[in-house]
Amino acid sequence: MIGKFALAHATSSLLVLVLASAAHAQAGTGVPPAVDDAARPAAVQDIVVTAEKRSESLQKTPISIVALTSAALETRNINGLNDLRSVVPNLQLTPHPNSGGTTQVFMRGVGLNDDQITQDPSVAIYVDGVYVARSQGLATDIADLERVEVLRGPQGTLYGRNATGGAINFITRRPTLGQWGGRITLDAGNYDYRRVKGSINVPIGQTIAIDLSYLGMGQHGFVKNAGTQVARFGDKDRHALRADALWKPSNSFSLRYVYDRSIIDDTPAFIAAVPLFPAVADRPTTGAKTVSDLLRNHITSQGHALTGEWQPTDDITVRSITAYRELSNFQNENYLAGVLRPQPLQRNRGEIHQHQFSEELQLLGKLFGDQLNYVVGGYYFSENGRSSSANLPTTTTVTTYGGNSIDNSAFAAFGQVSWTPALAGDRLHFTIGARYSRDRREATKTQATQTGSGPIINTGSGAGQRVFHDFSPSFILAFDAAPGVNLYAKAVRGYKSGGFNLRASSIARFEQGFAPENLWSYELGAKTLLFDNSLRVNVAAFTSDYRDIQVNVQSDPTNIRITDVLNAGAATVKGVEADVALVPLRGLTLSANYGYLDARYDRIRDASGADVTSQFRFINAPHNSFSLEANYETPRFSFGRLAGDVNYNWQSKEYSVSSVTGGAYIIGSRGLLNARLTLSDMPLVKGVKISLFGQNLTDRKYYVAHFNAGAPAAIFGEPRTYGIELTGTF
Repeated sequence: MIGKFALAHATSSLLVLVLASAAHAQAGTGVPPAVDDAARPAAVQDIVVTAEKRSESLQKTPISIVALTSAALETRNINGLNDLRSVVPNLQLTPHPNSGGTTQVFMRGVGLNDDQITQDPSVAIYVDGVYVARSQGLATDIADLERVEVLRGPQGTLYGRNATGGAINFITRRPTLGQWGGRITLDAGNYDYRRVKGSINVPIGQTIAIDLSYLGMGQHGFVKNAGTQVARFGDKDRHALRADALWKPSNSFSLRYVYDRSIIDDTPAFIAAVPLFPAVADRPTTGAKTVSDLLRNHITSQGHALTGEWQPTDDITVRSITAYRELSNFQNENYLAGVLRPQPLQRNRGEIHQHQFSEELQLLGKLFGDQLNYVVGGYYFSENGRSSSANLPTTTTVTTYGGNSIDNSAFAAFGQVSWTPALAGDRLHFTIGARYSRDRREATKTQATQTGSGPIINTGSGAGQRVFHDFSPSFILAFDAAPGVNLYAKAVRGYKSGGFNLRASSIARFEQGFAPENLWSYELGAKTLLFDNSLRVNVAAFTSDYRDIQVNVQSDPTNIRITDVLNAGAATVKGVEADVALVPLRGLTLSANYGYLDARYDRIRDASGADVTSQFRFINAPHNSFSLEANYETPRFSFGRLAGDVNYNWQSKEYSVSSVTGGAYIIGSRGLLNARLTLSDMPLVKGVKISLFGQNLTDRKYYVAHFNAGAPAAIFGEPRTYGIELTGTF
């Protein structure tokens, strides 16, 4: 068994070795390279993105965007949504208290702090262009990622669903025609961490290829369960597989079918009793013996996607994305785990079953050479689902039950035109976009109680139906000020559909529902490549005028589970985002990302019309956050090539509960240090590389969630983890 600090020490020592070897090699005193070092980067890497539905350089895309290539994903150990937590400033990801497999996503202070199936998220998640409607199961890993694009700010003109906060696109690797190949990765680390990830590409003739991939991982939690059933809180047990088939009979037509399935069998996170800020509790290691019947969560998410693309001419592309997805979710949580009382404060169990269908048609083209580019399309989405829940408090003998269903549909027509007038020397670009949306939402609710083992008594039921319409335009003016210097100004309207609130204070309130929220976002940005492309500086400054905000207002001070969602809020969100990368010498890349947020409510009124603005704060919106990274790849030596990466991610304190009437719930500032060292290009074992990695190397104690569970509670982030990785390609 590797000692607690051994691998962390080895990682830092080997990083020093990397730098020392590089210095000797450049001075002519080290081991001479076996080959020249042309493979190492001498300039900032140009990243091609598809944020605007066509392939273009990141530097030419007038959006505040963070794009992570497959190499960056590997270096940062990013396999899914939750791994982006410390990589993208102004992006916050927190587990929902009811289920660690449910991720709450906030971008630029805008997000959804709930897991109800009757409410839409504010940040849209896509996998290969397919919208994933529900937040349950988002904690899963994705089997074969090629790239991740994080778009900050309202999206909708070019995307299937509306989003007021932003969009995150996961792009998987396409099958390769005419070429056999494969890759397998094996990981092992402390807390019994183990992971296997493999893929194989199988060509069938010259026009068909199938890529099969699998990912399985497990890890022990850091809090033991002294009670019954599972051994630990926070165990991870996850599996993901994909079958990806590509048929391309000609250069002008292709058809791609993907089936994916992911399973999460994690045990519940440990919810610890903690004091309010600025006091901080010690990270727990063991729960109470009185915990009974602690069950695993079980989430299965699967789907089919069929993407067809036809190019009748060089200037026109027709694309269709047809998808069907299913979600099955069982969640179980013990709140405060018997620490404050002889039994946990309460236990929640629930199930969700949901399925969705979507169809998106896109027409992309250009006219007059490259002077006029356009995208027009239509989108249809429908979903059905049902959920059930049971709340088993230990302070009384009364159990409450809930049952709900949804039947939603949405239609949208969208378009965007970009014009580059020749009279301006092809340096000025005007873009206008628009989107019309129609959302129909239906929901039902039933509630019941049971005292002891007595009969279950229905205490109410209701149904609601609402239809919403929206028109959201966007305007962009971009200017190529100089070679490698691109400036833009952008104004865009964001929209999120209304819905129904399952935690409403009465059936009447539930049936009433709530209306959409919207915002206008204004952004100025500059994207620059300087000094022979050795320095990249991308900066965006924005302000958002946020109206009709869907605010959760606690209606019963004695019951935290009862809240009413009111369109009672108005707010202003301002901020800055900067992305800097520098290559001072061949093989060395220094990068820094920074995010600043100033998010404030301008007005909130409760159900009676009283002004309660002073009682609310924006959550998951730290004022400052940054990420620093140094990556160095040596020349190739006779024994192989070394690459070292060190990154540090920091953010300031943030509010984690919007209401401050019962005390402010604040997560303190934190900084996490990570590192990775890789040996590759070894002559004796071609196609094999070995890596050492460590996360949270300083063993920082911090919260990833802090909330009111009837008493102040928190979920802790992972302690120091480290491991070894072996990758082989063929």
